[in-house]
Amino acid sequence: MPAPQPRRYLDHAATSWPKPEDVLAAWNDAARRVGATAGRATYREAAEADAIRGRAREAAARLLGGVDPRRVAMPSGCTLALNTAIHGLARAGDHVIATAADHNATLRPLSWLARSGAIELTVVACDGEGRVDPAAVADAWRPATRLVVFSHVSNVTGAAQDAAALVTIAHEREALVILDASQSLGQVPFTVPAGGADVVAAPAHKWLQGTAGAALLWCRDGVEPAGLVQGGTGSASDTLEMPAAYAERLEPGTPDVPALAALAAAAAWLDDRGPAAVGSACRLLAAACAERLRALCGVRVHAVAGGAAIVSFTVDGYAPADVAGILEAAAGVQVRAGFHCAALVHEALGSRDGGTVRASFGPYNTPEDVAALCDTVAELTV
Repeated sequence: MPAPQPRRYLDHAATSWPKPEDVLAAWNDAARRVGATAGRATYREAAEADAIRGRAREAAARLLGGVDPRRVAMPSGCTLALNTAIHGLARAGDHVIATAADHNATLRPLSWLARSGAIELTVVACDGEGRVDPAAVADAWRPATRLVVFSHVSNVTGAAQDAAALVTIAHEREALVILDASQSLGQVPFTVPAGGADVVAAPAHKWLQGTAGAALLWCRDGVEPAGLVQGGTGSASDTLEMPAAYAERLEPGTPDVPALAALAAAAAWLDDRGPAAVGSACRLLAAACAERLRALCGVRVHAVAGGAAIVSFTVDGYAPADVAGILEAAAGVQVRAGFHCAALVHEALGSRDGGTVRASFGPYNTPEDVAALCDTVAELTV
């Protein structure tokens, strides 16, 4: 039997791997040594667990450009964070604008609300690179428009939306902006606090280099989503009402303390290197990959510089799933194939038949990984 190929992991848009050693050490220490629940007791390890959650909150606030950490809730995942924001802020009769470049984590709850008759929804089209024209958002405006929801960066093409323009359009018309930063936070520095949005959600396990089990949900002061879930918080336990404080109200249940410890460590890792530098190095690899693939006959590339380090492509005569299987078998290259939980963008990309192959590059990838992918695809086009 041939020797197995070395693992070349190119699926960072789904989850980052490998994690920095500091992140794994923090997760392991919280799981093995601390082993207590945050916010539930006063003994030593319980107090330490609470301190871990506090450090994670402060770290997330720094990554968002210096927002108030008291306005950062730490739900268990970004899908829960986005559902909390959407269901908690949309009011009966509202008109909501979203985009075709968005992820199903926003489009599905919005579609559910629209089908139930609670809201009216307009999904603005994107172009063949996954970009949305801000003028189209303005043209979609109605008197009842109250929310604009969009993905900061496409998880299929890596294209970054013109967040400043979209935020300006919404705020000039007194609407709120919910920003899905799943593919931007950790890749694109937030030089303006929260990107100017009213609500930002992001997971820990993607470009932030953390682990699954933690996410962040920031809302500016005065934006108070109704809690999606109710339950124990460790505070105000003598009443059946949820606590009034923002974070406590949105964090019922038992927090994943090891994941929060990993998030705090990952933020420190990014602080040491600079998110701009980390993102730039990843994008250079993606750009090199896109350039080589574009030179191949029969390969169609969907990749946009400046956002996340993502390269989507298709190969004539091959289903995306088959290309992904060949890449791993022949070269150990692990990519994602399909629609990438983005239901609508493929209409604009012309990839409704099977989606795309997606390679996404992280801080531990190398030019050799690019070569392994491109050389293998080249053999398919001969």
